[in-house]
Amino acid sequence: MRNFIILLTSIFLLSAMIFVGCGNKKETKKVTLTESERTEYMEKGQDLSSETQKVLGSNLMKAIKEGGPINALEFCNIQAYPLTDSMATALKAHITRVTDKPRNQANTANENELTYIASAKEKLSAGEQVSPEIRVMDDKVIGYYPIITNQMCMQCHGSENDQISEETLARINELYPNDQATGYGVGELRGIWVVEMDGEKDHL
Repeated sequence: MRNFIILLTSIFLLSAMIFVGCGNKKETKKVTLTESERTEYMEKGQDLSSETQKVLGSNLMKAIKEGGPINALEFCNIQAYPLTDSMATALKAHITRVTDKPRNQANTANENELTYIASAKEKLSAGEQVSPEIRVMDDKVIGYYPIITNQMCMQCHGSENDQISEETLARINELYPNDQATGYGVGELRGIWVVEMDGEKDHL
């Protein structure tokens, strides 16, 4: 009889634990998009990434004008992350820059982002235009938006032999000892903006 009571108590406790565990589990709602909704998210993400790029770019140009590439490196090292975060907060979205060849290792792309980057590079190599892409991940909508190099980028991301000065290169190596972000040409994919948006469609 005692063994039966112990068994019954154990079953009750196990059932209670399972019930509590199930009750605490957060349900993730899978988002599905129509073509028109996908287009709306694409455009919204483009607006968010473009606005962030504009603010970051204007501050970077100001830094170059005031102190050349060295000053731009100092700006990127200290201000780029806080500025991007503040723009994300102001625009009510999660916005990051990532790449397959990071200068700052915190900007390293994940597996999904690397897949898009590889595809975009293939298109550029074939002379094709690179377009943004929208992906749905559970209850989030993720937008990938390409960042293409221009002539200004070459001062810090171009060839180490003639486009990046010795002084600038020395400062790059000092600030970023694991740097992989040189050797680019104009019109190449430097990285992408990743814009994470809420999958609740009523905010579109």
